[in-house]
Amino acid sequence: MVVVVSTLSRLAPLLRSPALPAVRALATFIEPAEVTDRVMTVVKNFEKVEAALVTPTASFKDLSLDSLDVVEVVMAIEEEFAIEIPDAEADKIMTIPQAVDYITGQPHAK
Repeated sequence: MVVVVSTLSRLAPLLRSPALPAVRALATFIEPAEVTDRVMTVVKNFEKVEAALVTPTASFKDLSLDSLDVVEVVMAIEEEFAIEIPDAEADKIMTIPQAVDYITGQPHAK
């Protein structure tokens, strides 16, 4: 007789551990400063953006990006960090700080 123990049942005690928040804090989250630098680089490399105007607090409106441009920038950000941003969340990203906040909360961002 073969007994198959699911991965979830083996991990269940760990998932209930009081140390889990500390483990998550040490997970794969990227530092905000690194995320900011990388997002700014993505935005600066966008052909319609004047690189000198890109700052850590810039809004896409300040950079003269229309809604289609913003979609393209968000797609480039997704590619940069190897993540998929759901449409509902992507619609909320209108500034570099909003992009940084979203990405720093994603443990799978690379």
